[in-house]
Amino acid sequence: MNANQVDPKLLEILVCPLTKGPLRYDAEAQELISDKAKLAYPIRDGIPIMLIDEARELDK
Repeated sequence: MNANQVDPKLLEILVCPLTKGPLRYDAEAQELISDKAKLAYPIRDGIPIMLIDEARELDK
């Protein structure tokens, strides 16, 4: 697994820290998307950054 991949088992257990809802993986953007919170959490060097302050707001 290279640095731009996230362990699928990790993706199964991660939830949005704000809503506790499911996340979807955007491999192209290297982000985990919370549709409910309208936030995108970055993935850096294969590590999801699950901090609300680090998340990007999705376009309305």
